[in-house]
Amino acid sequence: MQSIKEAADEFLRHQRVAVTGVSRTPGSHGSNVVYQRLKERGYDVFAVNPNTDEVEGDRSYPNLAAIPGGVEAVVIGTRPDRALDTVRECESLGIKDVWMHRSVGAGSVSQEAADYGRQHGLTVIDGGCPLMFEPVSDPGHKMMRWVFSLNGHVPRRV
Repeated sequence: MQSIKEAADEFLRHQRVAVTGVSRTPGSHGSNVVYQRLKERGYDVFAVNPNTDEVEGDRSYPNLAAIPGGVEAVVIGTRPDRALDTVRECESLGIKDVWMHRSVGAGSVSQEAADYGRQHGLTVIDGGCPLMFEPVSDPGHKMMRWVFSLNGHVPRRV
């Protein structure tokens, strides 16, 4: 197992990233925040939402396989009961880096999905948020990282 910092650094080195669960009605939805921040920081980011063709003014894809040219990493921002299907799709497409978003509550973390991914050679970050780490972090997310590390919502090792 590697430290969360090492795994986050590796994940954020990828430039083509999909974010699942990006909502048509963004508000303060976590997936939308991650999607927009990665986009602002110059990532080639793709929204995945099977219920719409457009989110945040950009094209949305029904699944990972539909993204032209594929992606290198995936942020899972859906309910935990959908995470296993996403991790299985990552494995079938050869995507090796997966991040299950979590801040307050269960977030998108599924122990079953994390175990499956690890058993199939994927690096699975099961908690926290990519925005808690450089080069995409901000002071608020850095503070949340510290707090959520104390309660286990940000894993120390993955």
